Formats: sequence, structure tokens, C-alpha cells
Amino acid sequence: MAVKFAMHEVKVTLKNRNRLKQFIEELFAREGQELEDIQYVFCSDEYLLGINQQFLQHDTYTDIVTFELSPTPEVTMGEVYISIDRVAENANNYSVSFDHELHRVIFHGALHLCGFKDKSKKEEEKMRSKENEYLYLYFEA
Repeated sequence: MAVKFAMHEVKVTLKNRNRLKQFIEELFAREGQELEDIQYVFCSDEYLLGINQQFLQHDTYTDIVTFELSPTPEVTMGEVYISIDRVAENANNYSVSFDHELHRVIFHGALHLCGFKDKSKKEEEKMRSKENEYLYLYFEA
């Protein structure tokens, strides 16, 4: 299992990086999904917009784009792109710390790779509930 973090055109400080990596591995284990490899790429709005346009044909800014790369559904290999610009703006809009919002988005990407969706209202409610569960476990438990 490998959890990796990379930065493209941005700089972000991840507190307790090793603890976070271990927690992400635990998230996958709790969800019953085998994790082989996940790469988080922290980037700018413009870079993620280009990815959104090129691969998803969406011409909008977003905080996260997740790609499942595994040839088999039993094992997860994925890339998660996170816009630091969006995370900062969303943290401000929702009156939460940047660190809290960053971790919410990190867990959101992992949950997508575990099979959670957020297209319908019901799916979105389940995703938010899972995000909150993992935020609590990471920060409070």
C-alpha cells in the first residue's frame, strides 16, 4: 500500500503527513476496499480546470477530480487532484479552517475510490455523512 502526496504549482503544508497516510489506509480498510496505490496531487485552480476540461469535458472550477486507475475493481489504484485555491475559498465560505476543509476533500477523494458517489441528493447526503465520520475519527477520536 502506498499513499503519496505531490504538489504541482502550489505549496501546501500537510501536518502529521505520516499519520494522515496511515489514516487514509485505515479508511480504505474500514470501507472494505483494498488499497494498492493512491497519489494526491495538490494544484492550482487553473491546472485542475484543465484536467476537468480535458478528461471530463466539464468547463467549471472544482475542488477535486478523482481517477480510478486500477484494472480490477477489487484493488484501488488512483489519482486525486485537489485545487488548493478551491479548498481555501470553500473553507472561507463554510467558515471552517483551511486544514479542516483540506482533510474533508482528501477523505472525499478516498471515499470516491471506495465506491461512494455524490451525483444524486441521496448519494451526496451519504458522502457528507462519511466525510463527517472520518473527520471526526481523524481530529476528535
